[in-house]
Amino acid sequence: MFYIVTTGILTGAALGFVFQRGKFCLTGGFRDMLISKDNRIFYALLLAILVQATGLLILNSLGITNATAGATFPWLALMLGSFMFGVGIILAGGCAGGTWQKAGQGNFNGWIALFSFALMATIMRIGPLRSFRESLQLPEHLRANNSIADTFGISNLILVILLSIIVLFFVIRELRKPKIKIATLKPKRTGFLHLLLEKRWHPFFTAIMIGIIGVIAWPISAFSGRNSGLGITTPTSQILEYLVLGESSLNWGNFLVIGILIGAFVCSKLTGEFRFRTVDAKGAINSTVGGFMMGFGATLGVGCTIGNGLVGTSLFSWQGWIGTLFIMLGVWVASYFVYILPRNKKVKMNVAISK
Repeated sequence: MFYIVTTGILTGAALGFVFQRGKFCLTGGFRDMLISKDNRIFYALLLAILVQATGLLILNSLGITNATAGATFPWLALMLGSFMFGVGIILAGGCAGGTWQKAGQGNFNGWIALFSFALMATIMRIGPLRSFRESLQLPEHLRANNSIADTFGISNLILVILLSIIVLFFVIRELRKPKIKIATLKPKRTGFLHLLLEKRWHPFFTAIMIGIIGVIAWPISAFSGRNSGLGITTPTSQILEYLVLGESSLNWGNFLVIGILIGAFVCSKLTGEFRFRTVDAKGAINSTVGGFMMGFGATLGVGCTIGNGLVGTSLFSWQGWIGTLFIMLGVWVASYFVYILPRNKKVKMNVAISK
């Protein structure tokens, strides 16, 4: 148990620290693809996927891990759930991992979204909506082959090579763009501490760090008896289940998400970003509704931006890539109604007043 607690928390703390320090937010990244045509975070996600896919390919070939895409996936549940999850993270202001991160930096909206997310995920897993979830996930006619490699009769090595070419193209193109100078305060630290806590992290560097942590998580988790990597939704639900019912013991994944909270807290304290942020009525409502939609969607879709968007994609599963696509679609639809439509109405109103 000591091994499970310590390695789970340390791995999660490293992930939470990197999330916080690198400002790696997939919710904002997917939103910015639509609103400001900024694809940097999406390219960074592809880079993180490539790092983890390459690492898992090596670990599997050495027999250290047995990370596979799995046999089948619930295609209808995945599309519906992922889309709803995408809408929910816009309302909540962060994805599943982001709610733990925001809670760690003192954001009360993050705590509200986290609790709502955990509650709905538990209701979907073992509560009144379990039968509904299973009706869309379990029937064979609603499931399809999950391995992209098997579908096309090729190996994951070929897919890693193809992904490498795509990622390399986008990364080089992005790095060749003219750099925008951003005004910064005079450094208070020098050397390693300046790089660690003050200097702005490039999204690509952050992505590489996340990918490495994702790779390391597999063998560490496997040694605890859990054949899986990073995950947020089920571990979050299990913590609430344990606290309320006390029927199951905590595992490595549960301590991983607790570690994200700790890592974000430590990072925000060291960088001076930690502060308690008050909650207004509108923010509380959005966080609650968004959290419920996240819990419903991630459980129905069997994953979130981490489980499907980072881990499933690196295993080259259809579930991972299709789930990520529908999360993005949900984000874009919600962003249109939450950001673009009100902005357009305001512009039209200002034009009418000026006339």
